[in-house]
Parts: sequence; structure tokens; C-alpha cells
Amino acid sequence: MEAKLIFRYDRELDILHIDKRAPYAEQDSEELGDDVIARLNPETGEVENLEVLFFSTRLLRKELFELPITADLRLAV
Repeated sequence: MEAKLIFRYDRELDILHIDKRAPYAEQDSEELGDDVIARLNPETGEVENLEVLFFSTRLLRKELFELPITADLRLAV
């Protein structure tokens, strides 16, 4: 069974967290552009968490909000 995604919003920092698992210190980080940060498994490179910065302002934009990843949470190449 695939892991469930957990969505958490930090109103104070205005960050949407999308978690496949709990974050941990050993994860690598990669900025995907447009203020989206991916937290990667250090061994496999798999995306385990995403942080969408300035989330509330994105909701006010007219264009669609898209993440540069595929549905199975691997980086799109």
C-alpha cells in the first residue's frame, strides 16, 4: 500500500507542508523553484516531504498552482 500524504498548514510561517513521512535531520533539501522545497531521502533521492512557501499568496494568483513532481512523489525530469 502506498503511503498517505499528510497536508499541514503553518499559518504563522505561511508554509504548506506535504508529508509522505515525518521529516528527519538526515534528509537532503532541494529547491524546485517558485519557493517550493523538496526534502529527499538521502539514500534513494525519493521526495518524502514538500514545503510550499508563501502558500496563502499563491491562492490569490490567477494562474494554476502546479508542483514539479509526478504523482508518485519523484522529481519530474
